[in-house]
Amino acid sequence: MKDACKFFSLHHIALSVFLLLLSISFLSRHAQAETVQVGSYECPPFVMSNENGSYSGLSIFLWQQIAENLNVKFEISSHELKELLDDVTAGRIDIAVSCISITEERELVLDFTHSFYETSLAIAVKEQGHFATLLNIITNKKLSLILGVVFAAAAFVGGIYYLLEHKVNDKLYSMPSRAARLLEGFLLGLLFITKGPFNYYEFKTLTGRFITVLLAITTTLFIASITAILASTFTLGLLSSDIKGPNDLANLNVGAKLASTSSVYLTNHSIVHRTYESTEQMLTALDNREVDAIVADDAVLKYLIKKSKEDGKYTDLSVLPYQFEKQNYGFAIGDNSPYEEELNRALLKVRKSPEWKQALSKYFAER
Repeated sequence: MKDACKFFSLHHIALSVFLLLLSISFLSRHAQAETVQVGSYECPPFVMSNENGSYSGLSIFLWQQIAENLNVKFEISSHELKELLDDVTAGRIDIAVSCISITEERELVLDFTHSFYETSLAIAVKEQGHFATLLNIITNKKLSLILGVVFAAAAFVGGIYYLLEHKVNDKLYSMPSRAARLLEGFLLGLLFITKGPFNYYEFKTLTGRFITVLLAITTTLFIASITAILASTFTLGLLSSDIKGPNDLANLNVGAKLASTSSVYLTNHSIVHRTYESTEQMLTALDNREVDAIVADDAVLKYLIKKSKEDGKYTDLSVLPYQFEKQNYGFAIGDNSPYEEELNRALLKVRKSPEWKQALSKYFAER
């Protein structure tokens, strides 16, 4: 009797395990058959809609690779940024795929995958005309300071040589009046500072010759330093824009995309600004001088302006070389999503692949 009961118990357990495994298998197949609802919004080069209704871009490529790794089917629908984030939060969309910055505020209501791209905020302006550029050069404080230092050094060097040489050196100080000889001294100092040391034998006094040797070394370094500063000034575009960084935006007409991290940043820093539904609208407003500057993600701005210039559009727009407020892009998913770990594993796997490096090179040749 005991053996029969034991046999029946083992048989019952085996049957229960079999039914459980069958149920798990069925649920797994059913889950895989479901179509994942993917939401996105236009954000070149991360998401771009094609004429045939399909999508391309770096974020789309990444998601396609992840979906292939996880063996899931999906449908992509287009949204505006605010609507997209709201739909993910409400569960109407399973995952948001675009250039969505991971922020503390957004993580209060939804989750993100690991970061897959790092960028920063940047400022774009419309280049000034020739008259404005000339006025900028004249009023540029850094340039004025450099010229002031050069003239002060020239007056100092010229004064030393005048005191040492003007009574004994008729070649360098040939003017009859004292004022004219002082001017000659200043010009001599200016030439010494900007051109470099004179011939050792041009000076009559031993002290003058000794100072010439010392100044030969000093002025060589001085000229090199001034040249480097001037080159840096022109290279960074300080003479083509009054904007030196985000703090200079306070008194200007500024634009940003609605519900973007750029708009949040400007609001948090008490910078009044206009908002636009799309980056294209924002660029058009800047090109038409409706705003003085726009703030957006550096990677997006550079890509769009570069591509537009290739098509003969927005030829006067440029991105200033000042980056601030680091941004990390991730895919947005519902809060406490059970798929977060699987997505992250697949994302990290794709990011290590040669195909991902090729995709980066395709959209960001400079990387």
